[in-house]
Amino acid sequence: MSDSSEAKIVTADALTLLLQNQHALAAAIEEITKWLSENGVGCVAANAMTAMETLDTNAQAMTDAIMRLRQS
Repeated sequence: MSDSSEAKIVTADALTLLLQNQHALAAAIEEITKWLSENGVGCVAANAMTAMETLDTNAQAMTDAIMRLRQS
């Protein structure tokens, strides 16, 4: 295996772990947002939803990058 190929695998593996962390953070924020909404803190819940949208957008970009690395 060439150094370039190995570097791509290592990079894709690291990005995969970061993506898993991102999904875990999104799940935690979702739970907190639900609790905030149920306890009358709607403005904070709205801010948390905005953060989740950013996580979702970035997760898709990371997924695409991982797939490109793994296919090259």
